[in-house]
Amino acid sequence: MSIHKILKQYWGYDSFRPLQADIINSVLEGQDTLALLPTGGGKSICFQIPALAKEGLCLVISPLIALMKDQVENLKKRGVAAEAIHSAISRRQIDRILNNAIYGHVKFLYLSPERLETELFQARLNDMNVSLVAIDEAHCISQWGYDFRPAYLNIAKLREQLANDIPFIALTATATPIVHKDILQQLKMPDAKQFKKSFVRSNLSYSVFEEEDKRGRLLRILNNVAGTSVVYVRNRKQTKEIAEFLNRHRIKATFYHGGLRPQERDKKQTDWITNKTRVVVCTNAFGMGVDKPDVRTVVHLDLPDSLEAYFQEAGRAGRDGNRAYCILLQEQADQLKLQENLRLSFPDNELIKRAYQALCNHHKVALRAGQGQLYDFDIADICRAYSLSPKLAFNAFKLLQQCGYISLNEAVFQPSSILLKMNRDELYAYQIANKKTEPYLQAIIRRYGGVFDHFTAINERELAKLLRISEKSVIDALRYFDKQDVLSYEEQRQKPTVYFDQARVSTDELKLNDDRLNYLKQTKQEQIQAVLNYANTNNTCRSLQLVAYFGELDARPCGKCDVCLARKKVSLQTKDYDRISKLIVESLRNQKLSTEVLVQHHLDIKKEDLLKVIRWMKDNELLTIDEEDKLSVR
Repeated sequence: MSIHKILKQYWGYDSFRPLQADIINSVLEGQDTLALLPTGGGKSICFQIPALAKEGLCLVISPLIALMKDQVENLKKRGVAAEAIHSAISRRQIDRILNNAIYGHVKFLYLSPERLETELFQARLNDMNVSLVAIDEAHCISQWGYDFRPAYLNIAKLREQLANDIPFIALTATATPIVHKDILQQLKMPDAKQFKKSFVRSNLSYSVFEEEDKRGRLLRILNNVAGTSVVYVRNRKQTKEIAEFLNRHRIKATFYHGGLRPQERDKKQTDWITNKTRVVVCTNAFGMGVDKPDVRTVVHLDLPDSLEAYFQEAGRAGRDGNRAYCILLQEQADQLKLQENLRLSFPDNELIKRAYQALCNHHKVALRAGQGQLYDFDIADICRAYSLSPKLAFNAFKLLQQCGYISLNEAVFQPSSILLKMNRDELYAYQIANKKTEPYLQAIIRRYGGVFDHFTAINERELAKLLRISEKSVIDALRYFDKQDVLSYEEQRQKPTVYFDQARVSTDELKLNDDRLNYLKQTKQEQIQAVLNYANTNNTCRSLQLVAYFGELDARPCGKCDVCLARKKVSLQTKDYDRISKLIVESLRNQKLSTEVLVQHHLDIKKEDLLKVIRWMKDNELLTIDEEDKLSVR
């Protein structure tokens, strides 16, 4: 089929978004390809369609389990065979998936970069008919990226193991120029075709407001702008408090964070997508894989940790192309909190070693053991048992991940699944010989198709209702069948996990790479400074500030952000305002001057225009005035 027919058949669209067809054709021509598309730009289609147009398997390397699960489920709904290998599934399931990938029963195989190096995957790779390798969230490969993952550096080794003509496609929504360059270098793609869609979202209005009464301002925003909204806050407690506040003021809201039960998260997300709930108040755990086109406002009640994160979260607004509003509310204390978060993000080496030892002891991991092992990760239990601060310990574990010792995985619900090991004849004979087992096995066969061929998700409660027995009885029966080798039973998992990338070493042998940690700290500091600059720069268009951060320097002012709207009130052309404001700043750089003296210094500027700019700069706190009526730069 042509790429347009594939688009229509599987996605129902008549045409591609800008650059999508060009990127797809580049891949189909066998070219290595780098696609830089902002959030909502339709990145996944850029590798999914060429993979469907080619024979063979597409390997998709992705950093987040939730993102993998979401894309796999979406592909399966479209009738495409897709599987994901991640730490929430067992070795038996991984083994089965890899076999299916070898025999051509899987079209898309998603896996984390850490899984590339495992013995199990490496043993099967040469037997797979790989036709395309897609690297999602490719900024993670760059040590200058905001979310670097050491295991991403192993991806380039695939080139030595696969045929030379297999193209690689790298995709990201948040690459600064230095990250962009590093992606190409680390993936060994010097001749890659590069596609970069403008980061300008012309339908979005960005604003930053200094506000002490954030809740009151949020109410006014939501009452003034109709439609659905996302409100981002920093912690789980706030999500519930703000949602309750909005409901008390007759705005239907719900809260969302990573600590909710899977069924709860699914229901809250579905209610919001179907407009049963107008506002979702959430942490940054919300939004990955959610594509609701008609979000009219995204409000941040706290300063984000980076402009990359802010641009991605704010970018969930207005994907239908209609006007939408991205609003950041801040107060003086927020900037101090951000600096404090920086301090807590980098505990000293002794604490990192204590956290590592606590983690290993908690899971009874012996020295030189543990590599490739997966454990539930309950940080509260570990901190209670070993007297650690949860926040500092979590950041210590994140740094251990950066140094390649462990991999932390977010809590993702993995439902129970079963695979019948016996064929139909063997199962029939088993039931004849074990009459008591017949109702259970017949219920499984009737309720769940495909259990003879692959691991199939099941619901123990559903089976219990069908059999009119307790859920515990169903679980006990399934465990018994597993022991009897009738079937493989994988019980549900929904806790965060930790995976040991390396065998345990003594704390004296722990190599923390001070240069690397200092570099990470410096990078984090620069990211925070970029956020503070954005929040406090009130004389440059917000959209221009954001896209310039990502290397787009030739954009035009948006005309609709808080800065542009305020400037329109000055009734001056942008170029005239910029020229006059720069002259004012230069005049006041090392001295204080009264308005009258400032006017005398610039007789070449119309007095009316100069006074307009001075007034606007004072109103926006870019200039201050002292008791002697002298102006100075803030």
